[in-house]
Amino acid sequence: MRSKQFTYLLAGLIAAMVAGCAQGDRKKPVVICNAQGCVQRSADHAEPPPSPDAAEQEAERRLAALRQAAMKDPRAAYDLGLRFFRGDGVRQDSHQSLLWMREAATRGDLDAQKALGRLYLTGLEEMGADPREAEKWLTITAGRGDAEAETLLTEATTAKRSEQAWHRWRSHWRPIFYRYWSHDYRYRSYWQAGYWHYY
Repeated sequence: MRSKQFTYLLAGLIAAMVAGCAQGDRKKPVVICNAQGCVQRSADHAEPPPSPDAAEQEAERRLAALRQAAMKDPRAAYDLGLRFFRGDGVRQDSHQSLLWMREAATRGDLDAQKALGRLYLTGLEEMGADPREAEKWLTITAGRGDAEAETLLTEATTAKRSEQAWHRWRSHWRPIFYRYWSHDYRYRSYWQAGYWHYY
């Protein structure tokens, strides 16, 4: 009987020692690093997840910092335009994308100039294609030695000629078609005695 009690007592003592050792390990400090730096914390320390408001505020802070950088550096303006185009970290906005790309391109950023040439060649969402503007930006980029821009420039020039031909055709025939629709075509019905009658 005593040996049984002794066994239980010994098992309890061992369990208490193991638990004490485990707790001692959790109290041992560990180094935790994040964007703000490194700190020492106990191993059982848990950081609360950031609140949605804090995440939104951080995104706004980053956007404001990138806007400030974009005003000074055309590379940052290009990055901001690309982020607006993709909706990466900001709400997707084609208009803002185009504005920042133009800002970067006018200040000499080669990637922005080529991107503008592409956007004007293909059109961007509700904005239709503008081969003349595409040709302008791609001429600048090709002149700086970009091989892809040279290929796109050929396409822009072809599209511009095609657009000019379309414009000439439309300018010639539009007044003629309008005259037909305004004067030469007759109605097929007339109103009489409260009803529409058809010929």
